[in-house]
Amino acid sequence: MDLEYPQAMPDFSPHFIAKRKTHLLALQSELQSQGARNRDALDTVELDQSKVGRLSRMDALQSQEMAKENERRRHLQLKRVEAALARIESGEYGYCVSTGEPIDKKRLELDPAAPTAILHQKS
Repeated sequence: MDLEYPQAMPDFSPHFIAKRKTHLLALQSELQSQGARNRDALDTVELDQSKVGRLSRMDALQSQEMAKENERRRHLQLKRVEAALARIESGEYGYCVSTGEPIDKKRLELDPAAPTAILHQKS
């Protein structure tokens, strides 16, 4: 679906966009460094019964699954941030990706990576 975006963004000053971009770049950097720090938690759990007991292995497996879920969420958030940065570069930032309508400034202040207007947000 091709959406037509207005040429100018009357509600979004260059200062407003620059602040969102700065926030997004900082968030991108933090998410990338979190990923690097979390690599050890994703390693395969060793199931050698002579080294650890059954409950310890279960705890280790549970911790690994939680780390995998955290990594999945971190990766999704990183993709949202990178998509928002791409929209800034293309001049489409601040417009709903579903309808092309402007996204409320307050929504973008709270979540600069928001791709849609609040009415089109998926739960």
